[in-house]
Amino acid sequence: MRHSSFAAMECPAARTLDQVGEWWSLLIIRDALHGLTRFDEFQQSMGISTNSLSRRLKELCDNGLLERHPYQDNPTRYEYRLTRRGRDLQPVVEALAVWGRKYMTRGKGAVRLVDTETGDLADPVLVDRNTGKEVNEANVHYVATKVASEVKKGKLPPP
Repeated sequence: MRHSSFAAMECPAARTLDQVGEWWSLLIIRDALHGLTRFDEFQQSMGISTNSLSRRLKELCDNGLLERHPYQDNPTRYEYRLTRRGRDLQPVVEALAVWGRKYMTRGKGAVRLVDTETGDLADPVLVDRNTGKEVNEANVHYVATKVASEVKKGKLPPP
C-alpha cells in the first residue's frame, strides 16, 4: 500500500520527501538553483509536460520553496523564484549530483559547482559543523532517540 503522506512520521528525511520527493520537483529546484525562473525555461530544460510542470510549480509554491512573481501583464505571466527554504535545498541537490557524477555519469555533467573566488571546480562534501570532520562511516554513526521505531532501537545504540 502506498503512502499518500509522510507528514505523521517523526523522520525528517520522510517529511522532506513529502515536500520535494517527487523527481520533477527536485529537478525544478535544481534548475531554479541554476538561475531558471520562467515556465518555458523549466519546460525547455526538462522536457516536462505543461500539466505536470504547472502542478509541480504550484506544489513547490504551496510548500514555500518557490514564490511566484508576475513579470508580464496581458496575459499575466509569472516567474518562479526560490525562497530561503528552497535555496537551503542546494546541499541536498548538490549531494545527489556528486553521487550521480561518481556512479552514473563518470564525472560528466552539463553544470558544475565552482568556487566564486577562484573559479575552480568545487568538490563538495558533507561536513559536521561542530567538528569540521567529513561525515562518513568512519567519523559518525547513527543513534536511536526516544521516538525511533522499535526495530531501529534494536539495531542502533541509544543516544
